[in-house]
Amino acid sequence: MPRYLAFLRAINLGAVRKVPMAELRDQLAGAGFTDVETHIQTGNIALTSRMRSAAKVESAIEALLGEWRGFDVPTMVRSPAELHDLAARIEMAPTMVGSQPRRYVAFAKGEVSPAAAAALTAYKDTPERCCIVGRDLLLEYDTSFPNARLAGAKLEKLAGTALTTRDIKVVRALDAKWAS
Repeated sequence: MPRYLAFLRAINLGAVRKVPMAELRDQLAGAGFTDVETHIQTGNIALTSRMRSAAKVESAIEALLGEWRGFDVPTMVRSPAELHDLAARIEMAPTMVGSQPRRYVAFAKGEVSPAAAAALTAYKDTPERCCIVGRDLLLEYDTSFPNARLAGAKLEKLAGTALTTRDIKVVRALDAKWAS
């Protein structure tokens, strides 16, 4: 059975959108997923499924969360090989901003169109930069993430799709834990 990695958007950020990880693991197991693991509280999940497509796994997790928690949670699913390839490509990517920028990966729900990619990479001469790596985004900031302007709703509007962002340290940890 295929192994999948799911990244949930905008959970456990405030009192309203709480998704306890232990309960989530139980819910996913009850829905037929196996070998369910989570990593930290931001919605990083590894699981095994009889489903043969990432899109079906995304839909199943989103439906489960909608029914169980009562709110929509966009979910981005990758295979372990896709995460490993993404992590390797990012490690090879030269730094775009300053000498020690803060790096993040924004996992994209849908495809980033060529026009959206052009809009995102137009920030190349600013202290906040973005480059497309496969279907996801590498973000670099000379500021802290909460102070970044090329983030959140603005970033999603430019990308034209839902995104969920992870610190590069988390991506490395997930690659080592679940993909390598």
